[in-house]
Amino acid sequence: MSTSIDARLAALGIVLPPAPAARAARIRMARKLGNLLFVSGQLPTVNGELRHVGRVGDTLDLAQAQEAARASALNVLAQAHAALPNGLDDIVSVVNLRGFVAATPDFVRIAEVVNGASDLMVEVFGEAGAHTRTAVGVNSMPHGVVVEIEAMFEVVV
Repeated sequence: MSTSIDARLAALGIVLPPAPAARAARIRMARKLGNLLFVSGQLPTVNGELRHVGRVGDTLDLAQAQEAARASALNVLAQAHAALPNGLDDIVSVVNLRGFVAATPDFVRIAEVVNGASDLMVEVFGEAGAHTRTAVGVNSMPHGVVVEIEAMFEVVV
């Protein structure tokens, strides 16, 4: 017997935050097209406040940046939950994640930072959480945060 994703979240001790509103642009935070749900890039907000401001390799270390990626991924899940009629239970699989990481030029562990988001998806969805991914290091991010995560999900039609 399968359990709902909400029950799985509770068992893992994970509480989804409210879905953050768009901060600076006239965009949709999530858009469903056929059996795909696209979630716009999410920043590491916690309790409505931006966290993890700075660049990894300078003001933040690897562990802090991974925590930021996880917080951003929680916001991705919050957006998906808000966009789907049955919440996260409508997700069939995580198709793709894209992670953008503000880093110093000599910091090369970008993929390890984005693992903070990838690991969360596998925790929550099990094998259905395994996905393709892009991890990109950048010089600057919106509002000075260290990480932004966006996602594509396969969903029930």
